[in-house]
Amino acid sequence: MNRQAQAAVLFLTGGSILHAGLTDLYLRYVKAGLRPLLLAAGVVLIATAVATVWYERRSARSLTPAADSAPAADSAPATDSAPAADPAPATDSAPATDRATAPAASSETDGAHDSVHDYAHDSAHAHHEPRIAWLLVLPLLALILVAPPALGSYSAMRTGTALQEQPWGFSALPAGDPVWLSLVDYAGRAAYDKGHSLDGRRIRIAGFVALDRDGSPYLVRMALNCCAADAQPVKIGLTGRTPPVLQPDAWLEVTGTYTAKRTRDPVNNGVIPFFEVTEARPVEAPRDPYDESWNG
Repeated sequence: MNRQAQAAVLFLTGGSILHAGLTDLYLRYVKAGLRPLLLAAGVVLIATAVATVWYERRSARSLTPAADSAPAADSAPATDSAPAADPAPATDSAPATDRATAPAASSETDGAHDSVHDYAHDSAHAHHEPRIAWLLVLPLLALILVAPPALGSYSAMRTGTALQEQPWGFSALPAGDPVWLSLVDYAGRAAYDKGHSLDGRRIRIAGFVALDRDGSPYLVRMALNCCAADAQPVKIGLTGRTPPVLQPDAWLEVTGTYTAKRTRDPVNNGVIPFFEVTEARPVEAPRDPYDESWNG
């Protein structure tokens, strides 16, 4: 992979990052707060690619005059003026001096020509990176051609719940009937507040569906700290008037009430609270499929 190919890869990578950052595609990879850094990274990569191409072209232009000047130096001694200046032999020291300086000048000219030739040869054949370097293009092609979906039920049911107790407690619920709560907020209140702030209130929650090995339904949101690589699920079990047919990864909006029922996550033994469903309807996936509220 030569410098031109490296610049092309850098340019395409930067362009892909900018495209993701300027659309909602970046939300499948990182949290929303990292968007400015993502855009800055794309600009830096594109600027680096442009600088690489400019440097290579400048080097090529500076090499061309040096290579053209070498033949001119070789042809300088071959002139017709030398035979004209031979009227008569002078002394024995003069021819000796001429014989001493002529080979020296010729050797200097040949050395300059060889240096230029060697530099051009080395520039043309240097920096042979291994062909395995082209494998770096594969992640780029994946970024351009394949838009991976957000993590779903497969990852959720194979990862332990990330629900954690909040040390600062829980505030009173806002007004409204039903009141909108994030899945993470409901799960924390149901598991660690023992439902005190939830009693007597109708609650509405949204998340994607996941089924365990027995077919029991769960509503899940993937919570993350930084990016999709560290995403962890927060799960609540569904009971009551759940739809008879549920498809994994389908997004569902449920309305209902708190229930004291709970279970343990078989993966890490974490607490999984339940939700008593009175109404349920399918909804579209949100713009940001991950929940960032659990870490502030």
